[in-house]
Amino acid sequence: MELYIDSANLKEIREASSWGILSGVTTNPTLIAREKGADFRSTIQEIATLVDGPISAETVSLDGDGMYKEGIDYAQWHPNVIIKVPSTTEGLKAVYKLAKDGIRTNVTLCFNAAQALMAARAGAFIISPFIGRVDDVGVDGMGLIREIVAVYENGGITTKVLAASVRHPRHIIDAAIAGADVATCPLKCSSSR
Repeated sequence: MELYIDSANLKEIREASSWGILSGVTTNPTLIAREKGADFRSTIQEIATLVDGPISAETVSLDGDGMYKEGIDYAQWHPNVIIKVPSTTEGLKAVYKLAKDGIRTNVTLCFNAAQALMAARAGAFIISPFIGRVDDVGVDGMGLIREIVAVYENGGITTKVLAASVRHPRHIIDAAIAGADVATCPLKCSSSR
């Protein structure tokens, strides 16, 4: 299973990268905003100098056309940029158009296997089920990972399953056992330090 860091903090990303275990980075507008004065584009481009792997850059538009236009722009920043869109009807529209243009996407905010199936069929490169948030509402997050993996295997689907909203190191191991391709988490939950 690949390991990504969920951060826009360059110091944290540099530290995790120095361990030799990092395969990619996920970011979002909230993480970028926490880095006071950080410019979105320059932050993504700086991350690309630290990590040679997928870097998810999230759109902020609410409509499919807006997400698509942002995705076209973001994809020009670096070949490793993956366009992150929400698991909504408008997000699916953007994923479909971006996939037709050969641009990889990460469909985020996935809370059930039906969303994961639709995202994959629209052309998503990665689906991000939010296991911690699913657990928060009394549903088994690892059960969701197992369901998605089974649906994808049964359908011959190659979309990667990225365990997101990881809360502690045990989530990482359980996600690997459940068949996730990737787990992403903040630096603080990636080790027992």
